[in-house]
Amino acid sequence: MEYTELVQGMKAPDFEAEISNGGKIRLSEVLSNGNGVILYFYPRDNTPGCTYQSCDFRNNFKIFQENGWDVFGVSSDSASSHEKFIQRHDLPFDLIVDEDCSLHEKFGTWREKKFRGNTYMGTLRSTFVINTDRTIRWVNYGVKAKKNVEEVMEILGLEGFNGQE
Repeated sequence: MEYTELVQGMKAPDFEAEISNGGKIRLSEVLSNGNGVILYFYPRDNTPGCTYQSCDFRNNFKIFQENGWDVFGVSSDSASSHEKFIQRHDLPFDLIVDEDCSLHEKFGTWREKKFRGNTYMGTLRSTFVINTDRTIRWVNYGVKAKKNVEEVMEILGLEGFNGQE
């Protein structure tokens, strides 16, 4: 199968999407506020790896904000699932609802996967760091949940990583 593969230096696709509280966001509008965007795609709310990754973003959210970066998580879960995930783990950022996986497809994160002999379509855990001009500063397809946030902070030259024990 052929997948979209975005690379550093490309313009990120603009999009409008629903967030968990029913509101809408448009990437170009968020960027026009003067902050860059960290957009991370994860498979499922309330699973061990996705919870770890999201809580790492939560624990470091203040550092990102203070340095001009907004954080958004994206999965194919429903708004209701996202709201429960946000409340359960006290996430201070919005989660994007992508039940039809159209945003996943634009960013090349909806991929064929294999597990225990079964082939299925699912989210390839991936993170995009997008500058205010919509240029992709950094992208990593297939990130590791437990190393992702620390890696993003290193790429951005940010210090004070607050990992989980």
